[in-house]
Amino acid sequence: MIATFKANNPYNNFLLFIYGVILKFTLFLKPTIPQLQPSDGMLYKYLLLFLKPIGTGAPVIYGFLAYALLFVQAISFNAIVNTQRMLQKPTYLIGMSYLLLTSLFSDWSSFSSPLIVNTVLILVWSKLCKLHNDPSPKTSIFNIGLAIGATAFFYFPALIFILLALFGLAVARPFKMTEWLMVFVGVSTPFYFFGSWLFLTNNYKFYHLPAATISLPVLYQTRWAIVAIILVLICLFLGFAFIQNNLRRQVVQTRKSWQLVYLYLVVAAFIPFLSNSTGFSNWILMAVPVSMIMACALFYPEKRWFPLSMHWAMVLVALAISYFFP
Repeated sequence: MIATFKANNPYNNFLLFIYGVILKFTLFLKPTIPQLQPSDGMLYKYLLLFLKPIGTGAPVIYGFLAYALLFVQAISFNAIVNTQRMLQKPTYLIGMSYLLLTSLFSDWSSFSSPLIVNTVLILVWSKLCKLHNDPSPKTSIFNIGLAIGATAFFYFPALIFILLALFGLAVARPFKMTEWLMVFVGVSTPFYFFGSWLFLTNNYKFYHLPAATISLPVLYQTRWAIVAIILVLICLFLGFAFIQNNLRRQVVQTRKSWQLVYLYLVVAAFIPFLSNSTGFSNWILMAVPVSMIMACALFYPEKRWFPLSMHWAMVLVALAISYFFP
């Protein structure tokens, strides 16, 4: 399986789809109806209200939507990494790692507001990686801020990714105050139009911002979850080591893209501390950078036994959690 996805073959998209279905088939066998959390934004609440008539009679719709988002995120993120040439050759291990990683924790495969936001943040990260040679940087920077501002209407704590945009600017471009201000103009634009709508409809007195308070995050306590976390941490440490060993051979822009991956991971790690949600779904915002680093632990080793052992160990844990010990 590692050798199959390590190659850059066009039919790997289909194989990746089948691979994900096998890992996440319980999404369709035992669908769960998403519950609103205090950190969920207005647009996500309206989306759940829109889906409620269908979801009540056929809750499997939430499983289909969740898998569609996860698969689209996997192939789009994989394509971005290949386009940026962040590994020695094009590969599908990034997408495979993302689907495998999100299968290790049941909440990461459920339909939720952080899962929707993940799609937008992948595009934000992609835009940041291309800023160094963007012919119209102010437009792109405004769009980055606009996208981050829009995510708050699905999952309010995602506003912290303003830090990723600012750090990304610092890494990708020389300091220009107008460009930094453009980030805040983009972020504030959705709130300006929403505030105008509330004022014109006389609803501003009844609207309350979603909750975003500092609190200790929820951690899984099951044995299988602990095993999954240990396997992921092993891959993370080894992935970091392989990235650092190969970084000197890469061009300057690729090094900056890797710096943005690390910044992405650091900013996403703060999200669970800003959300008072009861589930584990808010941790999924770390899945994109973690899956990329994890893929390096499967891509670079010369001895095949290690990536094969780690991959199948995580597959067995994912299947055990999905089918037997949810």
